[in-house]
Amino acid sequence: MDQERKVVVGMKNRGIMFALLALVTSPVCAATFSGAPRILDGNTIEIDKTNVRLSGIEAPETDQICLDAEGRRWACGVAARDELIKHSNGRTWDCHTQRVDEYRRALGNCFIEGENVNVWMVRSGWALSTAPSHAVYELAASTAHTGLWSGAFIAPWDWPRRNKGTIIVGAWSVPIDAQEVLLGSVLLSEPPSPECLIKGTVERSGERIYHLPGQASYELIDMTKKRSERWFCSEAEAEATGWRKAVR
Repeated sequence: MDQERKVVVGMKNRGIMFALLALVTSPVCAATFSGAPRILDGNTIEIDKTNVRLSGIEAPETDQICLDAEGRRWACGVAARDELIKHSNGRTWDCHTQRVDEYRRALGNCFIEGENVNVWMVRSGWALSTAPSHAVYELAASTAHTGLWSGAFIAPWDWPRRNKGTIIVGAWSVPIDAQEVLLGSVLLSEPPSPECLIKGTVERSGERIYHLPGQASYELIDMTKKRSERWFCSEAEAEATGWRKAVR
């Protein structure tokens, strides 16, 4: 029953996300991009100097932390990106896009030697579905406990705004303290990976700024102060989702 409830809740959230996605995107001329991409996170790549967002899926951002099968914290967002890099293995991608999202990323489907990468991410458990056509692959991944589904986690779309009402999903047996661990303010006091040292902050104006190690503002930022702050692994990753570099 618990698993059925999680699936129902997940489908409801996916329906909402799918509707929101339709609202924030706008039609543009169809385009095709081919080449070996630079993979920025689990659903964003850079190819032919264009940022491409894989449509119909939601992978964890690189700052997201999950719990593994033993209830231990792990950098699942970095892992999702790295698994996509490993799967890509320097091969050529063919991306077919139809529109852009709110960050001006081309939005569409990508293929490696004919294999749909968007579907592969969901089927492998490294992303959740936001498209009805991908839901069956998510169900297969959750049943097999692969990728994110091997433990407990917060849905990627809930991670930036997580609170005490946020639902924890995942394996059949979710640790009793999962919510406490994943909501703890100490969670982001350290970067998720030694390579992810860029600090991102949201100003009162809503402007999103990232700060590099060595900048005067960097040491002044307390990453446990509020959850609107996050870590990035590269400037390209930050800029792909609308963040700009601090002036000092």
